[in-house]
Amino acid sequence: ETQEVLYNASTLLNEDEVENIEALGIDEVRVRTPLTCDTRWGLCAACYGRDLARGSSVNVGEAIGVIAAQSIGEPGTQLTMRTFHIGGAASRAAAANQVEAKSNGTVRFTPQIRYVTNPKGEKVVISRTGEVLVTDDNGRERERHKVPYGATLLAADSKPVKAGQTLASWDPHTRPIITEYGGLVRFEHIEEGVTVAKQIDEVTGLSTLVVIDPKRRAAAGKGLRPQVKLLNEAGEEIRIAGTDHPITITFQVGSLITVRDAQQVQVGEVLARVPQETSKTRDITGGLPRVAELFEARSPKDAGLLAEITGTVSFGKDTKGKQRLVITDPESVSHEYLIPKDKHVMAHDGQVVNKGEFIVDGPADPHDILRLQGVEALARYITDEVQDVYRLQGVRINDKHIEVIVRQMLRRIQVEDAGDTRFIPGEQVERADVLEENEKVQAEGKKPATYSYMLLGITKASLSTDSFISAASFQETTRVLTEAAIMGKKDDLRGLKENVIVGRLIPAGTGMAYHNARKNAPPAQLFEEGTPAAEAEAAPAPIENA
Repeated sequence: ETQEVLYNASTLLNEDEVENIEALGIDEVRVRTPLTCDTRWGLCAACYGRDLARGSSVNVGEAIGVIAAQSIGEPGTQLTMRTFHIGGAASRAAAANQVEAKSNGTVRFTPQIRYVTNPKGEKVVISRTGEVLVTDDNGRERERHKVPYGATLLAADSKPVKAGQTLASWDPHTRPIITEYGGLVRFEHIEEGVTVAKQIDEVTGLSTLVVIDPKRRAAAGKGLRPQVKLLNEAGEEIRIAGTDHPITITFQVGSLITVRDAQQVQVGEVLARVPQETSKTRDITGGLPRVAELFEARSPKDAGLLAEITGTVSFGKDTKGKQRLVITDPESVSHEYLIPKDKHVMAHDGQVVNKGEFIVDGPADPHDILRLQGVEALARYITDEVQDVYRLQGVRINDKHIEVIVRQMLRRIQVEDAGDTRFIPGEQVERADVLEENEKVQAEGKKPATYSYMLLGITKASLSTDSFISAASFQETTRVLTEAAIMGKKDDLRGLKENVIVGRLIPAGTGMAYHNARKNAPPAQLFEEGTPAAEAEAAPAPIENA
């Protein structure tokens, strides 16, 4: 409010400073992180921050990579090798069904949230990535809550709320399919005993239609897809606004259809409910195998699918055993997916999905997260997943150790457009090389290269380092040395391993001073008799002259 600067950029925030910031009601501060550090070899002290062993800013020359590896590896001895089983009644109760405001403030809806008002006057959410914020009097964000598809919003945008007030509620056991348009319902391929079966509720006596699994249908209903079309008063099919696609809502297996044929529906009404399998027993790969899976950047077996583009979902013609899902963006560019029939599709016809949103249920693939959601989302995912494993064993690890390792996993990039640089499109190079080359090119007023990040597992990242001595001492020695010989590689001896192997002081800790002295000394001085540098360089005579 007073516009005064409390702390300058690159200030190391310790406990006292953080208390001050909290007392002033500041909720978030942009901090530096190992992931975004532009230092070419290693990491700068400002991006690493506090040395956790000493409580002060980290010293130059500290081997933070070794510290990170040991901080993650040492508690790993306490982890189990087994997989955990959870599920049954215990996990059922845990399903959340509402969000409450934790503090007083004003409700704000994020731009991603989309909702319709149903005939009862309730606001029903029809977006998947919508969030509700609570801000303080100065408009600063105090809290943020995800609101799932089908939730009922109980608070209005820009209206005040009290702590403990419910912002939104939903049924955790079923997922509704909500119509975004009003009209007359026309059933297609919904025939009792062929594609749907009648179910009578024992308690209420009401009957509902349930979509049968294609595998259990009679031959007549095998290729049919139960769906609903909406008609206007003239009996014509209603089309999605701005396109010539008719509105078709397809019901997936297990859907309980709540509307009747030829029924008039209004915007926001529920057409069907899909039961959610909350109590399915899941195997959690716990312990060391899970940590190894994350750091090796392995793609999980039945990975979930993420939307490649933002657009409207529609279903195309099924092929053998697979359903065809098409996402069409506002420019009418479409992207097709073939999804096995037994997979649980989380999107339905006519729904708008955002890029990077899950459209098929399943574990996340880190490569997809990096490609579609970016580096920060990937770092958050790996950090949270690794922390979850250790948290079960009651071990606390500082996030920066995991970030240091993720930084090394993201070291290589793929050149997309080479611009005026020396690279070739599709080439895989160190990110630092590209940044350096881009700086040079931009200084001359030319076009820099654009690139996308690659995620390498720690084994692959270690083998693809610039130093062939370090890579050869790790794995696949013959292959690494053969490649280095063919390419005529030069090793600059920058890392710890290569210096240990050739018998020099390592460029960390006290060895740092020795290396810096050698770097800064004029060439003549290096070879004067009696200087430590000269003694270090005194080597046996070459064999040819011997």
